Amino acid sequence: MHTDVIIVGAGPTGLMLAAELRSAGVRPLVLERQSQPRDTPKAGGLGGQILELLRYRGLLDRFEAACTDPIPAPRFPFGGVHVDLTQLDESPMHALPLTQQQLERLLGEYVGELGVDIRRGHQVLDVRQDADAVTAEVNGPVGPYRVTARYLVGCDGARSRVRDLAGIPFPGTVYPEVNRLAQITVPDSVTRLDNGDLEVPGFDAIRAGFTRTDRGLFGMGVSPASEALSVYTIEDETVEYDDDVPMTVAELRDSIRRVLGVDLPVAETFRLSRFTFKARHAERYRAGRVLLAGDAAHLFPATGVALNAGMLDAVNLAWKLAAEVNGWAPAGLLDTYHEERHLAGERTMLHTRAQVALRRGHDPASEALRAVFQELLTDEPPLRRMAALIAGADIRYRLPDPNNHISTGTFAPDLTLHTDDGTTSVAEVMHAARPVLLDLADRADLRDTARDWRHRIDIRSAKAENREADALLIRPDGHIAWAATIDEPADTAEHGLRAALSLWFGTPAETTIPTSD
Repeated sequence: MHTDVIIVGAGPTGLMLAAELRSAGVRPLVLERQSQPRDTPKAGGLGGQILELLRYRGLLDRFEAACTDPIPAPRFPFGGVHVDLTQLDESPMHALPLTQQQLERLLGEYVGELGVDIRRGHQVLDVRQDADAVTAEVNGPVGPYRVTARYLVGCDGARSRVRDLAGIPFPGTVYPEVNRLAQITVPDSVTRLDNGDLEVPGFDAIRAGFTRTDRGLFGMGVSPASEALSVYTIEDETVEYDDDVPMTVAELRDSIRRVLGVDLPVAETFRLSRFTFKARHAERYRAGRVLLAGDAAHLFPATGVALNAGMLDAVNLAWKLAAEVNGWAPAGLLDTYHEERHLAGERTMLHTRAQVALRRGHDPASEALRAVFQELLTDEPPLRRMAALIAGADIRYRLPDPNNHISTGTFAPDLTLHTDDGTTSVAEVMHAARPVLLDLADRADLRDTARDWRHRIDIRSAKAENREADALLIRPDGHIAWAATIDEPADTAEHGLRAALSLWFGTPAETTIPTSD
């Protein structure tokens, strides 16, 4: 059989990619080796810049409605300390209390509505490619078969077979840490104090927050939605664990006993998960017609960032792949996927490696480092900068920019837009996942220039308060490809816009030939 794009892996990254491709008119085929969605607890929430992107697609309300717990205040662990963003009027970092199982179910329902073919229990055994196509040898429930496509994307996780078959190196560091996370209740024999501490018979109080011992780190807090306790341990171990084998209550209690020296009674458990930390980054995200996204491309040594990074990979890649499949991609467009998302991966690697340094030290110097870091975050500018870094909201792609506009390469802000038809917003005009030229200064010259690309972009006119540009050319992934400065002369603005349109959206449908008076 033949399809446009093969996606290997039906996790959040693969499903997001499938949705974006289908919205762009491409036929993806999703192949997942697991016969059923995994029930092993993994990520416990979705946070960061992907939430803004989902809002720009009109999907965020759907995800928020599925949350059974209230949306928590923006306080996040960072390398064994806490980053408290509640003092910011508007924080760039937010999170939804949405488990990975819930997220995959919601995305699966959405791509199903779009008509995407998801095949579970289909394992990719081999991948071959030539100048025209890529072929996957697949073993399905009724036997082996072969499928060809224009491109294949490996969204198949940390142990990516696609990455290995494509010969893409995956260098990095494996840390000797095992992290165990659970939500539990305790029996009546354990007293919960008003300050969040626990009194366990025969032991001193277990303090809320983080407790360091020479055997590891223990963390404890109260779930904002229930009486459940969130408990967390970190230990150095050399044991190799299989992520598909769930953690048991006995394993959790043994870990707490080793770290704290106390046997903590457990009444009920609502979540049990175990994970290890690696810092690995694929040398390239593309090898010919094979591409990587999500954990197949990067592993970060901290929690709470992998889903955000992987789903943003998918959004960046999808419209470029669609341009290739649909035959209008300008030269080099698909190569920008590696250039841009590898840059984003390095940025995420920066702060997650910094978390390693903060959490792994146990000497007085390390305690001093954590104290200084916490003190710096009492001031708003560094706190806001840190929030944007964690969220992935500070990414500025290195795009061609003849007028050096401050907005070029950044994610488009959600401006309130006043039009002849009423009030709307940038988020709403991006629901269709199409490029948009947003004219904010009634620049008829720029609208005329863009009309040669009207078959590929939407042209909108609006007024906005406190605008920083006369016009914005916004890509489907929400990033600004070009911006006209305030009152920029027509000759330079038209030239810059035409160059940006050609660079990102190919040959115009017709060429406007200037006439002389």
